Amino acid sequence: MLFPSLAHAMGAIPGGDAAGGSNPITAFLPLILMFGIFYFLLIRPQQKKAKQHREYLAGLKRGDYILTGGGIYGRIMEVHGDKLTIDIAKDLNIEINRNFVSGPGDAAAPAAKAEPKGKDKSKD
Repeated sequence: MLFPSLAHAMGAIPGGDAAGGSNPITAFLPLILMFGIFYFLLIRPQQKKAKQHREYLAGLKRGDYILTGGGIYGRIMEVHGDKLTIDIAKDLNIEINRNFVSGPGDAAAPAAKAEPKGKDKSKD
């Protein structure tokens, strides 16, 4: 007696074609809508920013001021393929890989142009 009532409870709803046998596209419509929102709000802007950064790295040349991924400001002195020699202080040059440049640097930031602290020239 228990099984026939259970089987009846699990059966299809009479006249329930709209609920159970509807178009499968409508079931996936919320997922498609969410993917569209994520694409336009997250994925597309990130791809655009990455493309601009790749173009910036490809266009680096001698004399450009840069900021490295480690937070070092410098000026490009030589370019040899992917290896950049940058001037970060008066007599201090370092070599970095082009891929470690995070963005353009400030022309006033390198220490090579800054006056040494602690020395007062008026007391000479």
